[in-house]
Amino acid sequence: MMKLLLLALALGCAAAVPVEENGALLQEVCQPHSRPWQVYLWNTKGGWYGEERCSGALINEWWVLTAWNCFVEPGHTMVSLGEHDLTVEEGTEQHIRVARYVQHGPYARGPSHSLAMVKLAEPARFTQHIMPVALPTRCTQLHEKCLVSGWGSTVPGQDEPNLILKCETQRVIDDKMCQIAFPLYWIEHAFCAKTIISTDNCLSDQGSTVVCGGELQGLFWSSSSDVGLYTRLCLYLDWISDIMNTPDPTPEPAWTTPAAATTW
Repeated sequence: MMKLLLLALALGCAAAVPVEENGALLQEVCQPHSRPWQVYLWNTKGGWYGEERCSGALINEWWVLTAWNCFVEPGHTMVSLGEHDLTVEEGTEQHIRVARYVQHGPYARGPSHSLAMVKLAEPARFTQHIMPVALPTRCTQLHEKCLVSGWGSTVPGQDEPNLILKCETQRVIDDKMCQIAFPLYWIEHAFCAKTIISTDNCLSDQGSTVVCGGELQGLFWSSSSDVGLYTRLCLYLDWISDIMNTPDPTPEPAWTTPAAATTW
């Protein structure tokens, strides 16, 4: 009964009943563990449901992609893999600390480089519930159907996370429509997608993943009504490769007080 109550509270907007659209099932709650690359980032100082939380995508055993403005603090931020229901420990999870955090710059005022990479302190162990997602081999196509997933708020004006991973089907829209929706922010390094069913774009946590044709094509940056703005990952493949191939910086030696000189 308690779990059903938590599920009811988590469903914040749109109908709770799945909708059929041209044979495609449009769900609110993702099929459990159907997005094995989805990760939940949270700061141990703020707690499991604290303000410093966001989503991301596992791209190999060491690296996660997330949004530029996802607050990550190496040593304190944890990456939780194999999650679905945040209220229970299902035995599918792995919790790994962040060892390195690299933001793409400059960010300036817009989402042109709204992208960051997180390196895990130890490699993820792949299971049927934890697997990487493929990076794009092409850019998105107009009207292409994509699936957005994340734990973001589904209640307009609120910042509380969902307790269960949500999925939403969207279609890629024309860049001109994207510019109209985001006149101050859109540039060629971003793209927009619109919900198929008539409801607000609910999945509004930073780093929510956009997968089209089995490839990770975008990460959530902002939304306006039923249109989402996403980083166009196909334009960042060289940068991603460069970061992964760059050796970790050598930590500076700890400063110690020299021993007092001995006189005889």
